[in-house]
Amino acid sequence: MRNVFGKNVTLTLFGESHGPYCGATLDGMIPGVLIDEEYISEQLFKRRPQNKLETPRVEEDEYEFISGVFNGYTTGAPLTVIVKNQNVRSEDYDEMAKLARPSHADYTGYVKANGYNDFRGGGHFSGRLTVAIVIMGAILQKVLESKNILIGTHILQVNNVLDRNFENFENEIPYVNSLLFPTLNHVENEMKQVILEASKKRDSVGGVTQTAIINLPVALGDPWFSSVESQIASACFAIGGIKGVEFGAGFEFANMFGSTANDAIFSEDDKVYTKTNNNGGINGGLTNGMPVIFNCAIKPTPSIGTIQDTINLETLENTKLAINGRHDPAIIRRIVVVINAITALVVCDMLAQKYGENFLNFEA
Repeated sequence: MRNVFGKNVTLTLFGESHGPYCGATLDGMIPGVLIDEEYISEQLFKRRPQNKLETPRVEEDEYEFISGVFNGYTTGAPLTVIVKNQNVRSEDYDEMAKLARPSHADYTGYVKANGYNDFRGGGHFSGRLTVAIVIMGAILQKVLESKNILIGTHILQVNNVLDRNFENFENEIPYVNSLLFPTLNHVENEMKQVILEASKKRDSVGGVTQTAIINLPVALGDPWFSSVESQIASACFAIGGIKGVEFGAGFEFANMFGSTANDAIFSEDDKVYTKTNNNGGINGGLTNGMPVIFNCAIKPTPSIGTIQDTINLETLENTKLAINGRHDPAIIRRIVVVINAITALVVCDMLAQKYGENFLNFEA
């Protein structure tokens, strides 16, 4: 398996859901960056389950940097963090060790590993590993903030409950980043009710997030295979549960004509803007100076208590499965901070590609 993302600033993930540790190595990191433990803790708290709407598995997320840090600052050497897994109940998976959970990686992982995969909690495929992404992403987000590059995500939709789109980016990004259940139109209670109803039925529910990145320099990215869209989408699709990514107007382009879809260009005070932002701040695979906007479709959590059809992985016999244990009826709130973190990695990697290893030495 290959577990590395990025070209100049790279992230390597390791560990399993029920192993002793999981963690990550961030390579290509610039030296002299403060490890802001308070900010890291804030981000980890947002990822952590909070109430009856989420899994009862609550980890303390005790982490330790074992390389790349000296006297509280990055050294430029590979930055490696390990996180303890403490609140595990591996026995929850004993009865279904050979049963493939629908829409999980049990079957595909079993085949890829020739039956040697760690099935407990999904093993290496588990969302538990996003804890390391959040830690590294928190460090990178503070790096970007020093250049006034801001990233924010809110919950745009849970089932049939809708929030509004970003409008006033400079104010709304810090606002949603301050919230535990981030919405713009104060629809969090309606969304929570939908999640609660699904949980009562031993079911789960999906939704959509919306992410904005502002104050990026113009012409980040490359055409074709290293476009801004392809790099962000590739990173987001690495997060379990994300099954769709759209930029700007996205699939709504199908209902438009060119005359309304095109973003008219104008200049003001020697800066270039577009009157609309249907293309999500990207033209030809490059940033155009407008906010980069993208939405992620989050599938319903596949671990549900409803009886489902499945197979025995060893015999291929058809059987039934009802998943017990500790699971989220919706992961959309917890995935927000992960999207912000992985987006920060992509942005730093693109900056490093354009400006070199000291990728913050550019004129904002």
